[in-house]
This record gives sequence, structure tokens and C-alpha cells, in this order.
Amino acid sequence: MRKTFLMLAAVILLSPVISHARDTVYHLNFQNVVNDAIRAGKLDGSVRFYLKGQKTKGSVVRTFPEATTNKKTNAANKSDEEACAWVLQSALVAFEANAKKHGANAVVDLVSFYRRNEYKSSTLYECHAGSIMAGVTLKGRAAIVK
Repeated sequence: MRKTFLMLAAVILLSPVISHARDTVYHLNFQNVVNDAIRAGKLDGSVRFYLKGQKTKGSVVRTFPEATTNKKTNAANKSDEEACAWVLQSALVAFEANAKKHGANAVVDLVSFYRRNEYKSSTLYECHAGSIMAGVTLKGRAAIVK
């Protein structure tokens, strides 16, 4: 009986926290995170990343089917910006692997696609940060650029 009462009390006390979870939207510099990921060795630099609206260095000769990645990371003990950079790097690693699988050297037309809402920018990506998690969703196409 006492255990049930304590569990019920915990649910009642925590329900406002759960129902009003923080979801702060950030629009942050994309290229800075790409450069940091290359310097850190998370990306090898063989695949270039182009946000929608960015001009490619060369002509796109072939594109592959659109791919989407939805990554989350633990935001505890990190600033929102650090968590967002971390989770974007994770998404870029997935896109790099997909591009290599297709023999591609680029990912083009990248857009943020969090909760199926498109955010397009030629310089910024969208990240959602909460108290314990941060998330980035991207969609784009692997491509061969010559």
C-alpha cells in the first residue's frame, strides 16, 4: 500500500516536468561542425557535404535515392551547442558511410527534417535540445561530383 502511494505521488509530482519537457530549437553553423569532425578524425574528408542551396565544387553527375538520418545524443553535462555539434557529427558519419556504400564522394541537398518539418538553409542546421537529449534529423542524397 505504501509503495503504491509513493509511486502515485512520484507520478503526480513529475507529470508537470514530463509534460513540459524543454525542446529548444537551435539553428547553428553547419560547416564549423563538419570541419571539427574532420579534424577529430570522425569524418575522413573523402565525402563533401552540401546543404540545399550550396553550390557544389564541380558538377553533380549522379545522385542516389534520398536518405534520412535521425540521431539523438545524451545532452547531460554538455551545453546545448556541444550536444548539437555531437549529434550532428553522428548524423554526418551515417551519411558518409551511406555515400561510400554507393561509391559517392558527396552528399547534396541536405536539409534539416526534424519531426518531418523541413528547415532549409545554405549555412545552418537545425537541432532540438532538451534537458537530457539533443536531436538532429537530416535528409539528403549521396552524389558523385566531378
